[in-house]
Amino acid sequence: MSQLEIAMATLIQTFDKYAGSDGKKNTLSKAEVKTLVEKELPGLLKTVKNPGEVDKLLKSLDFNGDAEVDFQEFVTLIVALTCAAHGRFSKQ
Repeated sequence: MSQLEIAMATLIQTFDKYAGSDGKKNTLSKAEVKTLVEKELPGLLKTVKNPGEVDKLLKSLDFNGDAEVDFQEFVTLIVALTCAAHGRFSKQ
């Protein structure tokens, strides 16, 4: 597999790893998203000075307002974070 294919598979596996602890395998609950962010994006949490910002982030992920984060919403977060990181790294 190419690096991009591996990255895609990793996104799917990461979502699947955290989704479903509440019985719904196709979505992440707020608690599941919080656990995923804590475990998989610890550097993000270190840069957030206000804990309320994390809650805002979690709420902003729920584009359709169903109080859950589906795979498309999850991938949107990852893309946004990747774009932000790219901007930061390309300036260095």
